[in-house]
Amino acid sequence: MKNSLRTLGFAAMLAAAGAFAADDVGLINHLAGDATYTSGKNTAKAKPFMKVREGDRFSVAPGTQLRVVYFKGGRQESYAGPAGFTIGAEQSTVQNGAQPQLSTLPAGVPQKISQAPELIQIAKLGRSGGVAVRGAAREQRLTAQQQAEVRQARNTYEQLRQSSPADDITAELYLYSVLQDNLLYNDMKAVVSEMQRRQPGNPDVAVMAEYVKAKTEAR
Repeated sequence: MKNSLRTLGFAAMLAAAGAFAADDVGLINHLAGDATYTSGKNTAKAKPFMKVREGDRFSVAPGTQLRVVYFKGGRQESYAGPAGFTIGAEQSTVQNGAQPQLSTLPAGVPQKISQAPELIQIAKLGRSGGVAVRGAAREQRLTAQQQAEVRQARNTYEQLRQSSPADDITAELYLYSVLQDNLLYNDMKAVVSEMQRRQPGNPDVAVMAEYVKAKTEAR
């Protein structure tokens, strides 16, 4: 009963997040350093994995590395501060600083990594000491279609990994999302381990690692 309630709770949380997805056009999928953004009249500190909306204005401090990915089209823009830019529907407009380096994510990847904020929230709720109780989770038997999806995701992951910087975890976030969708918690252990290796000081990655550990280890 408790497991069912937890599952329903996670589903409800994702459904609620999806209700606002129409306003979100992209995601900050890498941030090393300091940056701020202004949305309307409000200015705040930018954070990794935050979603962005059309019209958001970013100011990137000197020495900071920031990358934004657009959900529609998979366009990635990598900025090196100092820089200033405004989020558009499918690409940004640069106000100051150098033009960003550009790349494009494979089809399907932007939609999966758009779930990153919700996946982190699920991890916070489901890790040891949170809502979920520690205990090994039974993995479901995948259908042929699900097995094909996971195989394709692994191939896409390898493709992303070959073209990504050493400290970039976009590829891992993508694969983590697919494995989470299919409740493959044991497979997720290697993914979070790789994320920790690439970004050992990332608190969100630490939370996801705790969550996977809680899902795969008995009390």
